[in-house]
Amino acid sequence: MTNTKKVERMLRHFEVEQLLFQEAQLLDGWQLMDWLDLFTEDANYLVPPMDVSEAELDPKKHLYYIADDKRRMTERVVRLDKKTCHSEFPRSKVRHLVSNVQVSDDDTSADICNVRASFVVYRSKDNTTHTFIGHYRYRLVLVDGSWKINTKECCLDMDGLKPHARISIIL
Repeated sequence: MTNTKKVERMLRHFEVEQLLFQEAQLLDGWQLMDWLDLFTEDANYLVPPMDVSEAELDPKKHLYYIADDKRRMTERVVRLDKKTCHSEFPRSKVRHLVSNVQVSDDDTSADICNVRASFVVYRSKDNTTHTFIGHYRYRLVLVDGSWKINTKECCLDMDGLKPHARISIIL
């Protein structure tokens, strides 16, 4: 591999990490409308079931915890921003930790990037802290020179949602 190729790969990896860290920061600060701006117009936000293998996952065949397109993502954000959203008013304190970012080397297009990263999300509310652990799978696309999220899939590496019981935050 040439030095130019290595530098291009390192730059792409850096840009992708910065996007994921920016996303985490926006979610931690409840800047949900700004979070939406990170996505393409045909984006999807998915939280698949925990009892189906990754190879078999398909939102058309399995019941997902969350399977939102951009319109539904916007509705979710508007609902979470309202004071009448009892599950998140007052808002939870959240902290998204993103690590082990891997950018796929086998992407055939310079404008598309597949990414995998590990996450831990802490949600504190009502004197209780819940921990969500898992990994993200992203499909990023280059739009006007900047990476945008086309698909975000949050695969939970847990046995179940108990004692959490619900996902009222954005992972």
